Amino acid sequence: MPLRGVGHSGLVSDEEPYFKSLAELDAWFAQPHEKLLGVLPYQPRPHTDGQSDSRGRLMVCHDYRGGYTESPSGLCYTFNFWSFCDTFIYFSHNRVTVPPSTWTNAAHKQGTKMLGTLIFEHSESQPECLQIIVGQAQSNTSTTIPLSKRYAVLLAELAHQRGFDGYLLNFEYKLKSGIEQARALAAWILLLRAELRAKVGPHAQAVWYDSVIYDGRVRWQNRLNSYNLPFFLASDALFVNYFWAPGYPTLTTQYFMNLDPTIVAGNTLTDTIPPLTLQSILMGIDVWGRGQYGDGGFGSYRALTRIDPEFLGLSAAVFGPAWTWESEEGKPGWNWDQWWDYERKLWVGPPKSGDIIPVPDAPEGPFKPVTQFFQDMSPPDPAKFAFYTFFSPGVGHAWFVDGKKVLDAEKGWTDIDKQCSIGNLVWPRPSPVWEGDERVDEVPTASSSLDMTDAYNGGNTLKLSITCAGSAAEDAFFKCIWLPVQSLTVTSGKSYEACIICKTTADEGVYLDFSIFAKLHSQVANSNVDLAVGQATVSDLSQGWSQQTLEFSASSALGSASVAIGFVIGIITEDPTIACNLSISLGQLAVYPSPPRLLPTLSLGTPSILWAKFAHAPAPSKAFEGVITWDTSSDFLPIEAAIESPEDPNPAWILNDTPAYRFPSFAYFNIYVLSLSGSSQSTDQGSAVFIGTTGLDGRANRFYIEEQCLPERFDEHEGIRFCVQGVTDRGQVLPLERCAVVDYWKGGAL
Repeated sequence: MPLRGVGHSGLVSDEEPYFKSLAELDAWFAQPHEKLLGVLPYQPRPHTDGQSDSRGRLMVCHDYRGGYTESPSGLCYTFNFWSFCDTFIYFSHNRVTVPPSTWTNAAHKQGTKMLGTLIFEHSESQPECLQIIVGQAQSNTSTTIPLSKRYAVLLAELAHQRGFDGYLLNFEYKLKSGIEQARALAAWILLLRAELRAKVGPHAQAVWYDSVIYDGRVRWQNRLNSYNLPFFLASDALFVNYFWAPGYPTLTTQYFMNLDPTIVAGNTLTDTIPPLTLQSILMGIDVWGRGQYGDGGFGSYRALTRIDPEFLGLSAAVFGPAWTWESEEGKPGWNWDQWWDYERKLWVGPPKSGDIIPVPDAPEGPFKPVTQFFQDMSPPDPAKFAFYTFFSPGVGHAWFVDGKKVLDAEKGWTDIDKQCSIGNLVWPRPSPVWEGDERVDEVPTASSSLDMTDAYNGGNTLKLSITCAGSAAEDAFFKCIWLPVQSLTVTSGKSYEACIICKTTADEGVYLDFSIFAKLHSQVANSNVDLAVGQATVSDLSQGWSQQTLEFSASSALGSASVAIGFVIGIITEDPTIACNLSISLGQLAVYPSPPRLLPTLSLGTPSILWAKFAHAPAPSKAFEGVITWDTSSDFLPIEAAIESPEDPNPAWILNDTPAYRFPSFAYFNIYVLSLSGSSQSTDQGSAVFIGTTGLDGRANRFYIEEQCLPERFDEHEGIRFCVQGVTDRGQVLPLERCAVVDYWKGGAL
């Protein structure tokens, strides 16, 4: 995150963000390129009891000002409802759209697939519409269209190298050779799907947009029918155009149900082609309302009601969600807070229960938020992919490290790589319930907000505000509530550790006794799941923060269970007849497999940064511009071992080989600088100035230094020291003694 406003010069990335033509793609592949190791791999969400296999899914197609317009030196649109989203498309009007690594990381953290786009939409597309099929063929004596794997291989390799999961195929220009070219294109899609699965994995997708039909003409059908059926059968899913009439979802369902089951069954022998279902049909919804039933915007629920993901089983493709930003940003007084209020109303509903969002009368009834139509899915199992969030929406006005503010950004910042769960169980509002007994008092009300004035790590907290009504009941002086924050799916039989960092406030005369806790969380009651929860341990941190750590495990016949992490809060009041207020600010939450029980011979590694190097940029760059690289390590404590007999069955040491503890993983790195003068190479690192974090370019262990990210007048110093500080995937900020520094002097002299 270049929080000091690093621009997009050649220093920032040596990767093409997109390709305007197949010729550009060919030229790029003419040179060797490495896989971006800073992109998180996709991890599927595990299935739990209560989740429906027949309910339609949500795909979001993001077209924000044409794409690639996010500025790190300001506040931009971000998407924050990943737990409801199965697939996300990064869309632009370039020939090949490559999702920025920041967006891919944000999606993969929460189990959402990320797709790029392959598009042909204007007259200049015609030659390349054929080239994508025939490859580099110069002439053709055949009476039909020859089929080449070239671009299927290149596009799959591109997805593999950049870490995303497939493509939206948007062909909106007439195929010159008609039905022969259309058939060849469908066959090419099969090749692309096979290559994607081989390179990316079985989850990879090629989604066909409803445009070109069987004879090569562009004729949007706005539903599934015989005209676009061949392309649906060749693809993983069909993105239906938006101009459908109210009865089209039902017609689509009926048409699909009347198809011969053998043609949608896939290839179960080779498992290369998964079966197609009603969920594979994504009815388009344009939030901008262009030709859309329901008129888009806050009327989008009308279209979703007709699609009916829960009962019909059709999926939905929501296009242009940044409408909430782009349609409002020019209005007087508009700011991020107003946008967030607007955005959350569209997606999760109004913050206050009972508030009504006005929409014109419609047969579909009153307004419903988008997420009400889809299942709320937990992120990947923390046993495979440590869950870590500091509740960031991907924007902020400052940056904090261990509760200390290290940067003020007057115009704000955007870094979608830092985006993480904002607590999926507290929006549009938290849902407290009485804990432990049946009280007749009214349950306290609660609200949620993203507070950008304070943070532990990152740029904000998740603030939960609670109001308790006054009561004259005899036992009203003490109340206890359960407040869930985040749902997770865990593996049966495994032990997990949840660590949360928070701070509290309360009215005078109100005292809190609160503890992190875990409970079962499922759409339906499941008596076959048992949850064992230990006693939370508490420790005080700096800046008024405290840390609570809890161990828990679930046992389930299904192999996995859904749990909720939250708080049990005891509220003690001196005068219970007076209403009171309290709040909890959540700085971060991490859930991961419990550390192994320490045996005398068990060796556990400690995360560290092994070394750092600085390479000065080529002339005519500024004095201290260049790139820092480093490597991470796992350090072991000294060991003493005495084997007295070759027959001793006890090993000299035991290494922990579980994935979670095999080698440390880092969420990001903080970068600091301080000046050097004369021949001195020792200085107080406590005076170092924070200049940014990693994550912008998808590269692992690398940070670009440009003039904009350095403090003012730093180029006047003789030398400079860079310090690289790691933040693990469990939220641990490495102390300075486990960080790496590198010095650079003008002219290269030490």
